[in-house]
Amino acid sequence: MILFHQFFDPTSCTLSYLLADPVTGDAVIIDSVKEHVGAYITFLQEQELQLAWILETHVHADHITGSAGLREFTGARSAIGTGGGVGCADRLLNDGDTLVFGNQVIRVIPTPGHTPGCVTYHWRDRLFTGDALMIGGCGRTDFQGGDAGTLYDSIHDRLFTLADETLVYPGHDYRGARVSCIGQEKESNPRLAGRSRQEFIELMANLDLPRPNMMDEALPANLRCGRISAMDVHSA
Repeated sequence: MILFHQFFDPTSCTLSYLLADPVTGDAVIIDSVKEHVGAYITFLQEQELQLAWILETHVHADHITGSAGLREFTGARSAIGTGGGVGCADRLLNDGDTLVFGNQVIRVIPTPGHTPGCVTYHWRDRLFTGDALMIGGCGRTDFQGGDAGTLYDSIHDRLFTLADETLVYPGHDYRGARVSCIGQEKESNPRLAGRSRQEFIELMANLDLPRPNMMDEALPANLRCGRISAMDVHSA
């Protein structure tokens, strides 16, 4: 049996994921949140796991990653897509790269569009899509170098080509959903189903979404792997 646990941050509606190999006890966490570092460490200790990797799907604008605290407490290595501009990460990930923890392997799929550095993690029968593909939605493309056409291509060419039963675990959900699958999103995602590339671009250009509340604090901190400076706090 493979250990898998989903965490939820109600402030930013972020979904974080812990995967572990039950034989070796090696674990990975995806899209951690700074305020929950203590809960993650407690869970690791209770399950007798050792954290090997701290993974980010992209540079987040709505919360600060727990990477700095987790690296300090566990000695785990951090990784993020090479296009994210995060020089402090232990490893920058490219198309087709793999991450090994115990006897488990995660494959890296670049899915830019929400940001240029977005990646999806493919593990066994499931995808961790971050803000690229969500349940009944997708990430916004109006800041951080976002590009709607690129996101459309990422979703259709890299994700929708996978088996329909592949599970989709997003980086956020705002309506209480927790998991979907590729077949469901292809058929019923209101931003994507039945839309041409141009129709999708026009839709995304007219969303008129509010600016993330924590953007001024989160972006600079996450570019430093979650380390906060006095300047960030002052600017926020």
